[in-house]
Amino acid sequence: METHRVKKVTGIGGIFFKCKDPKIMISWYQEHLGLNTNQYGTVFEWYQGADSTKKGFTNWNPFRETTKYFEPSTKDFMINYRVDNLQALSEELRKTGVTIVDTIETVDYGKFLHILDAEGNKVELWEPNDIEYEKLGRQLGSTTTK
Repeated sequence: METHRVKKVTGIGGIFFKCKDPKIMISWYQEHLGLNTNQYGTVFEWYQGADSTKKGFTNWNPFRETTKYFEPSTKDFMINYRVDNLQALSEELRKTGVTIVDTIETVDYGKFLHILDAEGNKVELWEPNDIEYEKLGRQLGSTTTK
């Protein structure tokens, strides 16, 4: 009997980290490393390996060191992973005893869920809608880093 396996992580959706002053960090990375930054950080644009006609995006965002967004983790970072089917994956994670922090949140540019890894690091799972994500970026006047 063949068991259906849920496709899991497909890539890095974002790197988020705490710092004293996000504006200074954003400016520093823009000046010294050439990131095309906006008020939130930057978005890296790339083409997907499975279908090279489809764009994908990875976020880079500094957060003020006092942010509560990473809680209940006490770490200074959080990684966002891109996934294909967040509903199916969340059901599988729940069955295997993974700590799920919240419920699936759906927005125009995708679905999100937060879990804790084996050491209590908060992990963000994102089922992206890259077409809507790109539209949002254009509406904000953002330029991606390529």
